[in-house]
Amino acid sequence: MKNKNTVSVIINVRNEAENLSHCLKSVKGFADEVIVVDMHSTDNSYQVATSFGAKVFPYRWMKVVEPARNFAISKASSRWVLILDPDERVGRSLKKELKRITLRSDIDYVKIPRMNYIFGKWMRHANCWPDYLIRFFKKGSITWKKEIHSQPVTKGNGITLLDSDKLAIKHTNYTTVTQFIQRAIRYSSVKAEELQHQEYKLKTSDLILKPVQEFNSRFFAGEGYKDGMHGLVFSLLQSLCEALIYIRLWEKQGKLDKPIAKESFVSASQETAYEYDHWFTKYYLNVYSPFFLKKVVVRIRHFFFRLTKEF
Repeated sequence: MKNKNTVSVIINVRNEAENLSHCLKSVKGFADEVIVVDMHSTDNSYQVATSFGAKVFPYRWMKVVEPARNFAISKASSRWVLILDPDERVGRSLKKELKRITLRSDIDYVKIPRMNYIFGKWMRHANCWPDYLIRFFKKGSITWKKEIHSQPVTKGNGITLLDSDKLAIKHTNYTTVTQFIQRAIRYSSVKAEELQHQEYKLKTSDLILKPVQEFNSRFFAGEGYKDGMHGLVFSLLQSLCEALIYIRLWEKQGKLDKPIAKESFVSASQETAYEYDHWFTKYYLNVYSPFFLKKVVVRIRHFFFRLTKEF
């Protein structure tokens, strides 16, 4: 009878041989079985996987990884499954904790924090930490949806690990701005297709408000400013990605050449200005200005901004 505490590590890969090597090294001695699903790589990802003793299964290339994950899970023979991306690694403390969890009968899946390294820095803010993901589970308790970056459907009881760097998956996310933009082009296309499939009706305000809201949520609400220039650059790039989604949707819907309704444009612009002012004022009062008089002036300005917005 197979040991109930065995673990299969699953990795979906396409042209990430170097990252895959680091990922596989991190699970050596932890995994009872390693499954690599190769989505038609043209580099030596296959050779790297086999050199570590992984079982390699081919899968058609897709714009999103989620459907391939369900395929990979079906190939796992262990009771427990850990899913990793090629640019992720697991440390010693996390592996020990996951092994302890396999001894418990009351847990079916685990939410694990993830440390995102963006342009070489661990981002502790900008909605990047603790970035909980369901990645460890009993086989049969998790099914992935087809949508990009979707959360899986769960069955049974789950727990959430402490948001400690020792218990986190290490994720080397974006290393260069070029890499970010290349992924943004791909992701925005997929998201636009999903919106089109949902028969989403594009509004003028989407092109104005959505990018600004994304920036505000990252830089101000998510305190991205605490990550310095990294936080500012990342928040700006994320707002660009958000704009690309709706621009691509406009393109997919026929690049309609219609006049911009004055009321719609003005209303969206006012809302954008007001929202930015709201978050900037909060940031300025809490972080930037130690002077009481300046704080009073900023509050008065924001009051009149809100007052005029209602007209």
